[in-house]
Amino acid sequence: MKVKESVISHDVKTYCSDSLFRGFHHSLRMLQFRCKPRVGHDAMTDIKQQLQELVRGAEEVLPDGALEAKLKLGRPLVVKTGFDPTAPDLHIGHTVVINKMRQFQEFGHEIVFLIGDFTGMIGDPSGKNATRPPLSPDEIRANAETYESQIFKILDEEKTRIEFNSNWMGDMDAAGLIRLASHHTVARMLERDDFNKRYTGGQPISIHEFLYPIVQGYDSVALKADVELGGTDQKFNLLVGRQLQQDYGQEPQVVLTMPLLEGLGGVQKMSKSLGNYIGITDAPGDMFGKIMSISDELMWRYFELLSFRSLDDVAGLRKRVEDGMNPRDAKFELATEIVERFHYGTAANAAKEELVARFQQGAMPEEIPELTLPSKDGQLGIAHLLKEAGLVASTSEAFRMIKQGAVRIDGTRVEDRSLLIDAGSNSVYQVGKRRFSRVSLT
Repeated sequence: MKVKESVISHDVKTYCSDSLFRGFHHSLRMLQFRCKPRVGHDAMTDIKQQLQELVRGAEEVLPDGALEAKLKLGRPLVVKTGFDPTAPDLHIGHTVVINKMRQFQEFGHEIVFLIGDFTGMIGDPSGKNATRPPLSPDEIRANAETYESQIFKILDEEKTRIEFNSNWMGDMDAAGLIRLASHHTVARMLERDDFNKRYTGGQPISIHEFLYPIVQGYDSVALKADVELGGTDQKFNLLVGRQLQQDYGQEPQVVLTMPLLEGLGGVQKMSKSLGNYIGITDAPGDMFGKIMSISDELMWRYFELLSFRSLDDVAGLRKRVEDGMNPRDAKFELATEIVERFHYGTAANAAKEELVARFQQGAMPEEIPELTLPSKDGQLGIAHLLKEAGLVASTSEAFRMIKQGAVRIDGTRVEDRSLLIDAGSNSVYQVGKRRFSRVSLT
């Protein structure tokens, strides 16, 4: 198979050529998947029960009543979710949508995990106030490889289709891309909030950024998706997919958006740049400690969006807390569930057991004092932060405690005495066994 001449760059064409072998491999996997016995209507759970679980935690399901209508078709639905490989590791905020995929999968539906290797080279403009630099082919290739191993800690590998959108976009010539672009208007693009703000604010918008939602929408056409899942920030792109499917004579997909998970501080969305995240690849001890550091109120949000427990089970646990059960015990159950999901082997179990003993013995206090500190030029050194928070008497003591391994941020030991904390972070700082403080840095 030959990649036709197109408007994409030489690097993109080279990468897409490389991806053809990978595309052949995944085509074989897709064929094997389709040849397996598929779950029929008789084997699928009652539609009302499905709906109750599938809309659990969802922000919106569009259009109203469409998901129920799709389920009544009596066949497995093609459920698609796309991820651009923008970073090598996922955090548990990303898993909110993947968990929803798992629910669809358990009900017998056909799950397609789409890696946006082509769209990653455009750069998703969603929520951005400036043009986002596209990723290089080498970055995309390296990041995509890590995604496959990480998602199968949640999804069933044997029942999951992995697709790359370069498999169809990399073979589209310039004329085809122009025809695709003709299905959308500039006026519609400017209805999107982030584009509209940049346009009215006199900030530049590059033409290639308009191509992003169109290409993402065409992915739904190529996959003949019945349902597409995404975060609330992807709503516009997902609706473009519905429009393009209709233009191409397909039944439009159902759009199901999931909220963006709040980070450890419970205010801003989980983000590596804000330092308020729990990484899928975090060590089990660090992961457990971070979860135990969240507030009691935020714990229920995490149960709703991250736990695999049934709604009735979570409601029962919440009732027990209301009746006098220590919220820390419920949080302990949440931390145990999530650590077990992402870690296997004796080393992970040993680390978890150590933390279980520490938290059960009351190492973390019932109430943690909270305060807000100003940053200097958007950052504050760890030693100065500890001093200002009253956790140490001086910066010298802070350096000494770091050297002794006695300083932790959200359960993770600090080893770098020159660590700078970014403004916007909200974390639990611990010095020794008894000094704790939740600090928001403005």
